[in-house]
Amino acid sequence: MKVAVVGATGLVGTKMLQVLAERNFPVTEIVPVASERSVGKEVQFKGKAYKVVSMEDGIAAKPAVAIFSAGGSTSLEWAPKYAAAGIRVIDNSSAWRMDPTKKLVVPEVNASVLTAEDYIIANPNCSTIQMVVALQPLHEKYKIKRVVVSTYQSVTGTGKQAVDQLFNERAGKEGEMAYKYQIDLNVIPQIDVFLENGYTKEEMKMVKETCKIMQDDSIKVTATTVRIPVVGGHSESVNVEFENEYDLAEVTALLAAAPGVVVQQNDNEQLYPMPLWAHERDEVFVGRLRRDETQPKTLNMWVVSDNLRKGAATNAVQIAEYLTSVGILAS
Repeated sequence: MKVAVVGATGLVGTKMLQVLAERNFPVTEIVPVASERSVGKEVQFKGKAYKVVSMEDGIAAKPAVAIFSAGGSTSLEWAPKYAAAGIRVIDNSSAWRMDPTKKLVVPEVNASVLTAEDYIIANPNCSTIQMVVALQPLHEKYKIKRVVVSTYQSVTGTGKQAVDQLFNERAGKEGEMAYKYQIDLNVIPQIDVFLENGYTKEEMKMVKETCKIMQDDSIKVTATTVRIPVVGGHSESVNVEFENEYDLAEVTALLAAAPGVVVQQNDNEQLYPMPLWAHERDEVFVGRLRRDETQPKTLNMWVVSDNLRKGAATNAVQIAEYLTSVGILAS
């Protein structure tokens, strides 16, 4: 199967190439695509060098699927052109996520919504992906009423410039700033721009995307998203109120059996999810499971995942894997 990766030289695009290779997706030829300034550069895939081509040449190569991670404006312009050429697009930007004509997919939660008519498929926001993977089995059993989430998000979610800023600051070096403020030895309670309601765009993505993915507009979500000086993955403190009473042991068992979830919980051994464990892993790690003692039918949990993998590249590849498994995507 011929596969294009659009934005192949970026942080997420590079990770997509890595994940495609590690998961042995049936790639017969990789087509790395990027902006004009990157055309001619080389990227590595399974030990072989491939030259980056332009957006037009990516279409001309006629891949079966194009996995986009090149920003919203690029996706808005080019995804329809790829789709019109019969190329299935899995898009990692925010461009199509809330478009009512496009599916927003986390395979462990709602892969079944995909059909042969879907030529542009949206990959959700990284912080939303890991949360809904943990919430879905609990929603099926107890029905979720409300979610209060605070995130602790890696600088890798911003990109290479942010990673460079963190390590430059740590080394006492001058350099370009991805953030208005120092990130080392600091936390920044703003991710993306502020909206009229006082929330940031990232926070409202979590609110809206959760309901769309879980196909239930009755779920109430409120979020505070925070950038921290970490590179291994995003962490989330999640408070979940259910309509029905739950048993904590049953919650633990449900999560342990859920696809894509690893429960890390042993208070005696101080075992709990951390970016240190999640880095370069595809699973969503859940721990610190405990009853909220201030109100009934409410659970606290801690959710961690590698945002470049499950939060972006892996989820996109898993969508392609599902399309292949049901015969929608073929070479």
